Amino acid sequence: MSNITSKIEELVLPILQEMTLELVDVEYVKEGRDWFLRVYIDTPSGGIDIEQCAQVSNKLSEKLDEEDPIKENYFLEVSSPGAERPLKKEADFISAIGKYVFIKTYEQINGAKEFEGTLLSYSAEEGALIEVRIKTRRVKIQIEKEKIALARLAIDFSA
Repeated sequence: MSNITSKIEELVLPILQEMTLELVDVEYVKEGRDWFLRVYIDTPSGGIDIEQCAQVSNKLSEKLDEEDPIKENYFLEVSSPGAERPLKKEADFISAIGKYVFIKTYEQINGAKEFEGTLLSYSAEEGALIEVRIKTRRVKIQIEKEKIALARLAIDFSA
C-alpha cells in the first residue's frame, strides 16, 4: 500500500466510523494525464446511497484541504464498490463465504490462474476453498492466501 493510500485511510476512517460506514478500498491511480483518488465505501449490511457518498466526499475533502497529503491535482471520487466488490481483508473473505466469487492467482493451480465459483471457506492459514464448475462437474480448489492476486464478488450468470 502506498504512503498516499495509507494516509487517506487514516483520514477517512474516523469519518466512516462516525457515520457507521465501512471502508472497502482506497485507490490513487493515474489515468491518462489525470490522477484519481477513489474511496470505496459500504454499509456493514451492504448497500450505500449517493447522499452517503456525498457526505463522506465533503467531509474527506475538508480533511484533505487541511492536511494536503497529495501534491498533484487529482479528482476525488467516493462511491460504492458495486456488485463486484473487491475482497481484500480477511473480514471481506469471511463475509463472502457462500457467495459467488472470482479469484485470480499469481501462478497456475490445476492449469488455470482464474477461478469463478462459490467460496466455501477462508482462513489466513489455509486460504480460500472455492467450488468451481468444470463442464458438468463441481470441483473444490484450495487457493493459498499468498497465491491470490485479486479476489472479488462476482455475478453468477449461469444461475
